[in-house]
Amino acid sequence: MQKTINGTMFRKMIIAGAKVLDENKKFVDSLNVFPVPDGDTGTNMSLTLNNAVKELNNCLDNSFSALAEALSKGALRGARGNSGVILSQILKGISSVVATCEGELTTKVFAKALNEGSNIAYKAVTKPKEGTILTVIRIIAESAVKHCKKIADFETFFETILKDGESILQQTPEMLPVLKKAGVVDAGGRGLIVILTGMHKMLLGDEELDINIEEMVNTYENTNSNDFLINLENLADIEFAYCTEYMISHMKKKTTESDIDKLREKLMDIGDSVVCIGDLQLVKVHVHTNEPNKAIGYALELGEIFNIKIENMVEQNRELKREKTKQQTNLKPFGMVAVAPGEGIANVFKDIMVDSIIEGGQTMNPSADDIAKAVDKVPAKDVFVLPNNKNIILAAEQAKALTNKFLHVIPTRSVPEGISAALAFNPDGTTDENIEAMINSKDSVVSASVTHAVRTTHVDGFDLKQGDIIGLDDNAILAKGELVKDTTINLIDKLMNENINNITLFYGSDVNEQEAEELTESLQEKYENCDVALIPGGQPVYYYIISLE
Repeated sequence: MQKTINGTMFRKMIIAGAKVLDENKKFVDSLNVFPVPDGDTGTNMSLTLNNAVKELNNCLDNSFSALAEALSKGALRGARGNSGVILSQILKGISSVVATCEGELTTKVFAKALNEGSNIAYKAVTKPKEGTILTVIRIIAESAVKHCKKIADFETFFETILKDGESILQQTPEMLPVLKKAGVVDAGGRGLIVILTGMHKMLLGDEELDINIEEMVNTYENTNSNDFLINLENLADIEFAYCTEYMISHMKKKTTESDIDKLREKLMDIGDSVVCIGDLQLVKVHVHTNEPNKAIGYALELGEIFNIKIENMVEQNRELKREKTKQQTNLKPFGMVAVAPGEGIANVFKDIMVDSIIEGGQTMNPSADDIAKAVDKVPAKDVFVLPNNKNIILAAEQAKALTNKFLHVIPTRSVPEGISAALAFNPDGTTDENIEAMINSKDSVVSASVTHAVRTTHVDGFDLKQGDIIGLDDNAILAKGELVKDTTINLIDKLMNENINNITLFYGSDVNEQEAEELTESLQEKYENCDVALIPGGQPVYYYIISLE
């Protein structure tokens, strides 16, 4: 019966949750309401949590404050899609409470952390909807607060809150009619339950999820010491100049376990960020010091050293400052970043003067960190971001916290909206004028797409079977058929009106040029008063992305 959790166990529980989610992400993906191939809630949540685990693995301190900072930072930087962003906020809230724990976590403290995770997640969403992952985390948090007063052991505590979480998850179809029509529970809520199930398994001592010292040593060995430099602004911030790492093996006969402890103490006397772990077979050392010669000399008293790495952090920081200064002196007023799902679409954005393209969209949502890094590379003070997918907008908003640039999100939900917005950009206009013009322009476009159903279901009045060709606008499935050409024409028929003069087809990687040209000819004959254009988009999953203006 485990009544408290220390930092090591907390780390293992997060890693276990990530592992179980990774193994079950396809199942979570399958619960998305629309039966299309880009239903990737599970994948987005898994990528988000895996990035948090990466930060945890790079954290060489098992204190709750250090682990919480790594967990929150990693989740934020790795947040992908709406589900990933909401998960990152849940973890942020949990981390804020865990970070204050100086001893060991109790069920009462953990309940408080879950409650804060729920509060932060709700605040992150402009218009929270019940029947989603938000409802699931709220009910789990309420259950935790209620039961922590009577249940002190974590095994029973987790079993109880998971039971209540599963119960509310099964009720989500009653809260959201769209879930009930699709015959599924909320995918994000299921993903959260999967994560907590993994954490519970670790508490129960699941042997398959145990983390041994060899794995930990390998993790430390892969740590990139450059991570310590990211937030350094002034040379005066660096008290110890040399990042020194090495490993010790083939210990001398006189070396004892207490000598390893003494080595750690000696290293702390000459530096900081000290890691000295291992046993008489192998010791891993990391230290920031101004005397790397002493750090190595101390080790030679114990045994043989190898994998020596000494890096001058002062010089690295000088280089960072030179690069930063160079970028700042060459800034232009405005820049644009766009997300593009295919090479052809990316080329279109480049042709209309978009500065940076982020690969992704339908099948791979870029993270908040991906977006922030792309913005940072643009030599401009103000940068307009075109997400071009409704599942990327929240991550783009999240990226504002990760860059020093003025990041402006134009909430484009599709590629056609993104192209229209980019064309409305005026380099001589003000920031506010451009935001208004780009939003008005993207709202004037009708967007649609054609793909295939990945499962049998009933949605939007259609009885679908796996493999059916389906046509969608931004909100619903409007057409289905057995042939791509017929379904595309049917879809456009339903969207056409007297104000539309231009039809643009971006054909995907699964469509050959001849087929696309034949469709274009058919549409041109059918709509004689419209200009029909064909562009090789190269996007995966979607046979056609369609723009009507």
